[in-house]
Amino acid sequence: MDSFFVYIIYSPLTDRLYIGQTQNLQERLAQHNTGYFKNAHTHSASDWEFYHTIACQSRKQAVRIESHIKKAKKRKYLHDLKKYPEMSQKLKEKYES
Repeated sequence: MDSFFVYIIYSPLTDRLYIGQTQNLQERLAQHNTGYFKNAHTHSASDWEFYHTIACQSRKQAVRIESHIKKAKKRKYLHDLKKYPEMSQKLKEKYES
């Protein structure tokens, strides 16, 4: 079974957070830091670092969790995800494949 991840990265330079999903965390972080995604708002900085990650059972689950988090549109929600691990677990249970 392949692993997928929902990730939240943070740029100290821009004080921005970005949410995405991938199968390879290290490769994806390198892509964000080298400007690989020309039209993404991550292109504006090269100091992205992992803020929080959630390991998922499938790509379907990762996409659903990513969508859920993006719809929340609140920075506090992202901080709470990091602070309270049980929130990530509940999301995984809610969106089990």
